[in-house]
Amino acid sequence: MTHRFLPLLSSSALLPLLTLILGIPTGAIASEIPLLTLGDRPTVATEADLLGTDSLGTDDLAQVTAVSQLSDVQPTDWAFQALQSLVERYGCIAGYPDGTFKGNRPLSRYEFAAGLNACLDRVNELIKSATDPLAAKEDLRKLQKLQEEFAAELAALRGRVDALEARTAELEANRFSPATKLQSEAMFALADVWGDEKAGGGDLDYNATFAYWVRLNFNTSFTGKDELRVRLQSNNILPIDGDLTGTSMTRLGFDGNSGGQLRLGDLYYRFPLGDQTRAWLIANGHGTDGITDPLNVYLRSDSSGALSRFGRYSSIYRGLRGPGVGIQHRFNQHWSADVAYRAPRASSPDDEAGLFNGSYGILGQLLYQPTPSTSIGFTFTHTYFDEADVNITDNIGSAFAQRPFDLVDTAANSYGLIGAVQFSPRFNLSGWVAYTDAEAKSGGDRGANADIWTWAVTMAFPDLFKEGNVGGLVVGMPPKATRNDLASREDRDTSLHVEALYRHRLTDNIAITPGVIVIVNPEHDEDNGTQVVGVVRTTFAF
Repeated sequence: MTHRFLPLLSSSALLPLLTLILGIPTGAIASEIPLLTLGDRPTVATEADLLGTDSLGTDDLAQVTAVSQLSDVQPTDWAFQALQSLVERYGCIAGYPDGTFKGNRPLSRYEFAAGLNACLDRVNELIKSATDPLAAKEDLRKLQKLQEEFAAELAALRGRVDALEARTAELEANRFSPATKLQSEAMFALADVWGDEKAGGGDLDYNATFAYWVRLNFNTSFTGKDELRVRLQSNNILPIDGDLTGTSMTRLGFDGNSGGQLRLGDLYYRFPLGDQTRAWLIANGHGTDGITDPLNVYLRSDSSGALSRFGRYSSIYRGLRGPGVGIQHRFNQHWSADVAYRAPRASSPDDEAGLFNGSYGILGQLLYQPTPSTSIGFTFTHTYFDEADVNITDNIGSAFAQRPFDLVDTAANSYGLIGAVQFSPRFNLSGWVAYTDAEAKSGGDRGANADIWTWAVTMAFPDLFKEGNVGGLVVGMPPKATRNDLASREDRDTSLHVEALYRHRLTDNIAITPGVIVIVNPEHDEDNGTQVVGVVRTTFAF
């Protein structure tokens, strides 16, 4: 239980300490200091602060040698002389790394006991070196009373220290690695699809499925500011597209199939390049949305965000994939910039492959945050795909938007605008719009151009019905080839993606997310009937 100074001041044993250490006359405490300010007295540095026996924050305390080192302590403060005495005469005061003392916070008896113990050790040293035996005897009597007053707290504190040391020894003996943390997820997905027929014709014969995805993330830090991520994963969630529904618009945001085998997912190293800059070296996996912020904070995650692949973030980021590098720099609290370069076949030495001689993608993004609750971003990407890799939107949108000129070398410049506004703690509005100018670079239609557009509005409702839960709604148009010099590969109609979900957190480690995805006019063709995907995703994080 946290106490303020008032109960402590009423104890007969505390007043001698104030007289002895702080140099404040006993009478002054009762007559000169208003009762309303007693709770604002400064605290001494305590062992409890370091042990976490009371909530002081996470900053480490540092010994100070002069009261002038404490920026929030002024000579005009009523306790300045007392604090100066403790700092300069007794050396039992510590401050925070930011140069403050935080003297206005409440103090518990445990904290005071620990601080008292630190000061008593110092006073005992001074008493032992004293030359006046009568003064030493009187001081010892006062110290004895103080020790008796706080005997219970000091004993409890010693017990806490012993317990903490035992737990620390056990953790050190059984820890996985001194530098590596294991973070894991297991997902189970129940899915079904309803509709009259597949896009393009044919019976939509989809049987309900139950599949899984398991991840083991090994996060290693060598300096405390860097991270080496090694992800091993196994999954059997077949993409809902192609032969199943006739369109990629029905894909889930967390699908993938390793055939039940454990495979390498992510492999990258992130490290700082100064105080405001950090860099990524990516050998495998790790989507570009992990380098730059797509401003869809509540729905971007594949394990806890949108259920669909389309609803997580703009397709402009999906043009970059494969090994590469990324850099993020923050100019100030309002502006930041990101750049990235990736090559899908960087590990291959074959002709028209490798890091610089095959398919590649370059991204640049500028983010502006005028207020803590408002952000806007401008994104540009340039991609080049040879005929073996071409898939501009990475299996999102219509077939014509993915391969506007079929399997030929294709270059594309994409321009995106993203934004997010946190209107209140329980409502977030985000969205994006992107335009792509694609050009055929080989084949008989070399030089042909196509325009591709996509947009979406997402709404998130944090803590809906219960703290920790999230409701989500996504409405948008999957990537569409609005114009193409090859008229046969131009989308004539417009598809609409509507998605609703609710993530219910059962415990801190378990969440269940039911939702529904509705695709109107799949493949941007009004002749195709509406398709509905029902999903229940259960996530275990440990």
